[in-house]
Amino acid sequence: MAKQTPLTCSGHTRPVVDLSFSNKTEDGYFLISACKDGKPMLRQGETGDWIGTFLGHKGAVWAATLNHNALRAATGAADFSANLWDAVKGDVITSYPHKHIVKAVAFSPDCTRLLTGGQEKIIRSFLIEKPDADPDIIGSHEGAIKKVIWGDDGRTMITAADDKSIRKWDPNSKNEVQRFDLESAIMDIELSKEGDIMLVTRSKSIAIYDTKLFTKLREFTMPTNAYSASLHPDKKFIVAGGEDFKLYKFDFQTLEELDSYKSHFGPVHIVRFSPDGELFASGSEDGTVRLWQTNVGTNYGLWRCGSGEDDTPIAT
Repeated sequence: MAKQTPLTCSGHTRPVVDLSFSNKTEDGYFLISACKDGKPMLRQGETGDWIGTFLGHKGAVWAATLNHNALRAATGAADFSANLWDAVKGDVITSYPHKHIVKAVAFSPDCTRLLTGGQEKIIRSFLIEKPDADPDIIGSHEGAIKKVIWGDDGRTMITAADDKSIRKWDPNSKNEVQRFDLESAIMDIELSKEGDIMLVTRSKSIAIYDTKLFTKLREFTMPTNAYSASLHPDKKFIVAGGEDFKLYKFDFQTLEELDSYKSHFGPVHIVRFSPDGELFASGSEDGTVRLWQTNVGTNYGLWRCGSGEDDTPIAT
C-alpha cells in the first residue's frame, strides 16, 4: 500500500478550529481556515497554496466559511463580531456586531443570508444586501451554539449547541420544527452533498442521521474522543479526527475502519472533504492545516506518485 504523505500548510500560529471548502469553480476550488490567532487564511484547495490572509478581527476566529463560488467569505470571532469579506480583495464588506463570541457562520445556498450563532445562544439571520437592517431572530438554545447549517436548499436551518440538542428551524415562521437530544456534548455536524444525510460527532461516537426525518440510521464508535467527521461527496467514505492526533478513514456502507494516519502534533479539531472528494483537509491544535489524499498513490495537486521516490511535498 502506498504511503500517505500529507501536504502541510503552515502560516497559522495557534490552533486551527474550522475549515471550509468552496464548490468547484472555473479557477478550481478554495479552502478557508479559522484559527485562534485571529487571522483566517484562504488557500487554493487542490494544493494548499496560500492566497491571502483576512485581517480585521481582534480576537480568536472560531468559524470560517466560503460561499459556493468563493467570491465571499464569512467569519465568526471572539471580538463579538461576524464579518462578511470580499474573498478576492480580502476587504471587510460588513461587520455584524453581536453581544458575545460568534462560533458559527453559514451562507444560505443562494448567498442572500448569513446565519450566525455562538455564546449568546441566539440564532440570527442577516440579509446580506441590507447590512444596516436588523437580523431575523430565528430562535435560541439553552447552551452556546457550536454549529449552524442550512438544509433543504435553504428552506430549513439546523443548529447544534452545548445544551446537547440539535434542532431544525423554519426560517419563515421562525419555529422549531424538529429536534433531538443527546447524552453528551456535540462536537460537530455536517450535511452530505445532497443534504439527505447528517453526520453527528460527539464523545467517541459518529452517528448518521436522516436529515428529513431527524432519525438516527447508524452509529459507530471511534478509538478516541472524536472532534469532527466528514462524509465523502459520493458517500464512499467517512473521515474523522479527534483527541489522539490521528485521522481515521471508514467505509461509509460497512463502517469498517480502512486506515488511519498520524502526522499532526496535537488533537484534530476539524476535518472536511474537498468538493471533488479527491482529498480531505484537517486542522489541528498544532496550528497546521494538512491535506490528505483520499486515494493514496494517485497523481493529484502537488502529489506525484509512481516515480519510486518518497517525496514529501510541502505547501507554503
